Amino acid sequence: MKTLKSKKALTLAVMMTLTCGLTAETQAAKGILQIQETVKSDYAKTRYPIVMTHGWLGWSRIGDDSFNIDYWYQILPDMARNGSTVFAAQLSPANTTEFRGEQLIAQVEEVLAITGKDKVNLIGHSHGGPTVQYVAAVEPQYVASVTGVGGTYRGSKVADDIQSNSISRTAFNILGQYIIGPLMTWAQANPDIPVNFDASMKSLTEVESANFNKRFPTAALASDCNQSGAKVDKGIYYYSWGGTAQTTNLLDIDSILMQLGPLSYGNKDNDGMVARCSSHIGLVIRDNYNLNHTDLANMMFGLKGMFAPDPVTLFRQHANRLKLQGL
Repeated sequence: MKTLKSKKALTLAVMMTLTCGLTAETQAAKGILQIQETVKSDYAKTRYPIVMTHGWLGWSRIGDDSFNIDYWYQILPDMARNGSTVFAAQLSPANTTEFRGEQLIAQVEEVLAITGKDKVNLIGHSHGGPTVQYVAAVEPQYVASVTGVGGTYRGSKVADDIQSNSISRTAFNILGQYIIGPLMTWAQANPDIPVNFDASMKSLTEVESANFNKRFPTAALASDCNQSGAKVDKGIYYYSWGGTAQTTNLLDIDSILMQLGPLSYGNKDNDGMVARCSSHIGLVIRDNYNLNHTDLANMMFGLKGMFAPDPVTLFRQHANRLKLQGL
């Protein structure tokens, strides 16, 4: 059994490392990024600015104003064209939830200064989910709403499996701390962003996620998966959505990565990385979209299943939902 567990964990490490290594690109600007587009409608014009928060090994924008690839591929320009004042945060690609949360607080304060508003709507994908949860807990006066998209609110068993095996943990730490992490910060033209790869993996485990939720509790996160969390907690509105697909497009590099979820959980009730239950917080809009973990943010290059919903549309509709709520 120990040998099988070691082989399983090593397979997880190799598959994830190979895939993550393909996602490193370049970005021209540092820090918070405002998306500027010609406004064509006010459909997504929210009262408060929207701050998009990337997940683990993420970035904000690759390239420059004339040629670029957003982490949120095509989503942010569409939101801006429909009236949203929208920003993309640039956080450490790998660090603790609290560390990333403090980085996000500084960038939220910058957004407030730029816009003259007193609150923001926070949207977080993957590890960005608990990252925005942290901001809502520590600086609730800054936050009008929190939205999790494939959020790791209860962690990911993929991270537990990797961390629990010395071989996979060592391999990940060497590759992540000294190769992938520095590559990601260099790719964003911000090599000074601190990286703590082992701590980031620990933060993503189910065990440490439970500890985090005890330190930063919210009524929006139910005590178990058989119950619903509060839609509003301390004046902050909470929303979430997620998927239950894995391989959605054979041309997409995430086809390899998204096998980790079924391998760890032993079932397909997950998006390839995060169990459906883990993504729940506040009002669950839907938790079984035919989208995998990276599809939820329209990565990479918008490749998804033929009959899957359009992530660009989902975010535009959500901005309208926030608008109608007065947020």
